[in-house]
Amino acid sequence: MKNLVLLIILVLVSTATDYKIHVYENLEWVTDYAAALKKAKKENKALLLNFTGSDWCGWCVRLDREVFSQSAFVAYAQKNLVCVKLDFPQKKQLPAAEQEQNMTLMRKYGVRGFPTIYLLNASEETVLKTGYRSGGAQAYISHLEAALEAKN
Repeated sequence: MKNLVLLIILVLVSTATDYKIHVYENLEWVTDYAAALKKAKKENKALLLNFTGSDWCGWCVRLDREVFSQSAFVAYAQKNLVCVKLDFPQKKQLPAAEQEQNMTLMRKYGVRGFPTIYLLNASEETVLKTGYRSGGAQAYISHLEAALEAKN
């Protein structure tokens, strides 16, 4: 009986987590744009907006697998970026507030396809608009760094 009570408590705690942050391969993906912007300003980091169809878009899955989940990108992002996941899934339901926020940002940035990646500075100025790029994590990091250097 004691084990059953512990199991129930564990399940309740694990399902009661806040939807605003997801950790994927040690990389924190914030889903609350306002919180991400505040964090970027506080930590003087760039914002990486990942407009994705995580459960249906093949190029999005490929970008996650080839870049975002790689240790080189994780290390770079932890030091330099606040990563924001703006998801448009087909197989799962997001909280209504998150859906509304994502649609508002999709319209604001004129996103027409997935994946679309925006790199913004902490003042919300667009540094780069990009998407999937072949070459893996290190090539993607170089692409982001070049855009940030050109903007400074």
